[in-house]
Amino acid sequence: MSPFFLTLGVPAAKICGSFTDLAGPVAGTQETESVANIKSAEKRAKQAVKRRAHNMAARSKLRGSIKKVLNAIGAGEKAEATAALKAAQPVIDTMVTKGIIHANKAARHKRELNAKIKALPAK
Repeated sequence: MSPFFLTLGVPAAKICGSFTDLAGPVAGTQETESVANIKSAEKRAKQAVKRRAHNMAARSKLRGSIKKVLNAIGAGEKAEATAALKAAQPVIDTMVTKGIIHANKAARHKRELNAKIKALPAK
C-alpha cells in the first residue's frame, strides 16, 4: 500500500476492501440462509446442510483410506499395501452401512485393490 493510506489512520483493507468480499462463498460450502417459508422446511434445509457436511467428511475419509492403499501399491510395497488394505476394509464397509456408498461399489473397491496387491511381486 502507498504511504497515503498510512497517514489516514484507517486500515488499508477497510478502504480498499478485501479479496474475500469480492470472491463470494468458498467452494464446497453452502449458504445457510434458506428460501423456505415454512418452519418445517427451514428445519429440513438446516438438516440437509448438516447431513451434507457429515457425508462429505465420511466420503473424504473413504477416499483417503483407498488412496493410502493405492500409494503403497504404486511404491511397490506389498506388505505396506496389505496392511493399508486391512485398515481400509472396515472403513469401506462402514460407509456401506451408513449409506454413503452402495454395497456393489464397496465390493468393487475391495476386489480391485486386492487384485492389484496380488499382482505385486513378493519381496
